[in-house]
Amino acid sequence: MKKFKNLIFYISTIAGFSALIYWIIVLGSKFNEGRNIALFETEPDSWNQFIDSLAHNLQHPLALLLAQIVTIILVARLFGWVCNKIGQPTVIGEMIAGIMLGPSFLGMHFPDVSAVLFPMESLGNLQFLSQIGLILFMFIVGMELDLKILRNKAHDAVVISHASIIFPFALGMGMSYFLFERFAPDNIEFSSFGLFIGIAMSVTAFPVLARIVQERGIQRSRLGTIVITCAAADDITAWCILAAVIAIVKAGSFVSSLYVIVLAVIYVIFMIKAVRPFLKRIGDLHSTKGSLSKPIVAIFFIVLILSSYATEVIGIHALFGAFMAGAIMPESAKFRNLFIEKVEDVGMVLLLPLFFVFTGLRTQIGLLNDIELWKITGLIIVVAVVGKFVGSALAAKFVGQNWKDSLSIGALMNTRGLMELVVLNIGYDLGVLSPEIFAMMVIMALVTTFMTGPAMDFINWAFKSKSENALQEVSEISKYKILISFGNPERGRSLLKLADGMIRTLNGNASITAMHLSPTDDLHHYNMDEYEKESFEPIIEESNNLDQEITTLFKGSNDIGGDIVEVANKGEYDLLLIGVGHSIFEGSLLGRVLGFTTKIINPKNILGQVTGRQNIFENSPFDEGTELILSKSKVPVGVLIDKELEKLDRIFIPILSKEDVFLMNFAQKFINNSSSQITILDVANQIKTNAEIKESIRAIEHTAPNHISLIHDKTIDKELLKKNDLMLVSLETWKKLVESKSLWLSDIPSCLILTGKD
Repeated sequence: MKKFKNLIFYISTIAGFSALIYWIIVLGSKFNEGRNIALFETEPDSWNQFIDSLAHNLQHPLALLLAQIVTIILVARLFGWVCNKIGQPTVIGEMIAGIMLGPSFLGMHFPDVSAVLFPMESLGNLQFLSQIGLILFMFIVGMELDLKILRNKAHDAVVISHASIIFPFALGMGMSYFLFERFAPDNIEFSSFGLFIGIAMSVTAFPVLARIVQERGIQRSRLGTIVITCAAADDITAWCILAAVIAIVKAGSFVSSLYVIVLAVIYVIFMIKAVRPFLKRIGDLHSTKGSLSKPIVAIFFIVLILSSYATEVIGIHALFGAFMAGAIMPESAKFRNLFIEKVEDVGMVLLLPLFFVFTGLRTQIGLLNDIELWKITGLIIVVAVVGKFVGSALAAKFVGQNWKDSLSIGALMNTRGLMELVVLNIGYDLGVLSPEIFAMMVIMALVTTFMTGPAMDFINWAFKSKSENALQEVSEISKYKILISFGNPERGRSLLKLADGMIRTLNGNASITAMHLSPTDDLHHYNMDEYEKESFEPIIEESNNLDQEITTLFKGSNDIGGDIVEVANKGEYDLLLIGVGHSIFEGSLLGRVLGFTTKIINPKNILGQVTGRQNIFENSPFDEGTELILSKSKVPVGVLIDKELEKLDRIFIPILSKEDVFLMNFAQKFINNSSSQITILDVANQIKTNAEIKESIRAIEHTAPNHISLIHDKTIDKELLKKNDLMLVSLETWKKLVESKSLWLSDIPSCLILTGKD
């Protein structure tokens, strides 16, 4: 009755007020008399009118800007993903994406598309929005600086850092002497041109370097600590020099620039002595997510904006103010994490790619249209590499580093990345750099950033130590070794319970290594220790409860699946245990069969289904990362579908083929170490017809007759499934169960899917 009552009310309300609106329009039509209102003599062509309106809407500045943003983000993520897959920093792909969308590719090969998508009159909006992204980025860079490390290890770091600045700076100035007459704009003095070339040669990309250090797992090594400290000192020094250079260029003479520099010094002192203590007090009071309310966040954003505004007005660029605002933020790692979370996604994912593309729109590689110009580009690259790489390496060797670490420091400090593009764009905006030299320097930035990874690999190969590393030491241990790799710490608990259930009574003749790899984009070098502690806290707590000793392994990674396989293979583990959550199957038909309902979109699976190359019950119904681990691992792998595994008292094993015989070894382990009750289901009469399986079961019955039972029924009792704590199944059997769309899969307990690799 209530349903009809609501419907009647809805209809009467809509009808009544619609009639009232129509009556008002009729009454108001009398005001049209005597007014010069254009009337169509003929009925307009509705379709053409719609097309004209649509074309007008597409050319509206807001619509055009939104189309540009969508295009930029998609292309940047695509190229970033490609570079990530080949072991290069994501920033390389984003830099390449900017060039591809500019006149060097899109404008050259598809000029009509470029003219529609990036018309000249729209670039102003794109530039200002990209500057906002840069301000947020520099704010994050400032927050990522760990000033405590600088204070503790300043001596060696300052020597190496300043050598890595002055040496390439001097070489850059010397090179500018030969480039000035041909490439400098007419209205620019040599000092301005030379200073900008020098500072462009001296920059190190601190954020990219920090990511590379994390990916290679050397952040806690002596090398990692030194190079991070050097890069931080380099960043601070280079930005101070850049501020002075900008002041000189804008002021027009050195004497005039002194006034700007004095104002800049006063600004820095005020930020450190007045603003920083104020922010620290607020940060101490509001260091938790719940207490970091919108008014508090607004205070910090106001400081960021005012700081950027002040440096822009002074004449040393708004980006220096953003960097300074980040550097004076409260030093609490927890507070910085919370604030970076609020800024990073919008700044790094949405707005920063606009800067790459805006740089690409300025980069006209087509201007380098003869071999002589490319020779000069090659010379710039050589001077940049010699200056930064050699200068840093020699300084590191001078302060007592060995040759391997010295060359590694040189290779890492030679990384220029995004910071180089920032400097080049400032020079371009000030009119110091011509389009030709700008294009050459952008190419130099790409090459020097791209070469960092291969250079590090070559140095490691050339100085390969004969001593055994940690993984090699593990491989020599004559124990049953289990590696568990977890993402979610709570799921790590279940994996540890599972591993413990296989080795509990081996009295020191087994070992468990718990590994957590985290995407490098989610990590910041200053909070690695705290992040590692939080990640392993539930695992260590569970190991104490189980009285099971474990070894922990933690590092950043840009290829988690590949790194898991590498660690497992190099360590020659006897078993690799990984966990997948409900999300692997959520939203699919398989997910509904298993009882998972939350929706998830897997682009690879969608593409496969659209093209007809994949069906919903594909043989390996896992995500891409899990499939990679299963296919590349040289050790047996166990994939746990965790349904809140608590105990291992009762275990169910379905046997569908003769290859499932290896599961008896795992059954024996659970019986010996956890006193588990094993129920074996012989669906296809494999036990009767296969002597090897029969013999394996007899061996278990001989040693533990009360711990194993056989069922020869082809139907499954749901109550039986619910009574078990865990189902053990081979990968091949799992595929068959999924392909057959077995309805009882929705009632299974936690499930361990095992491969039978030797």
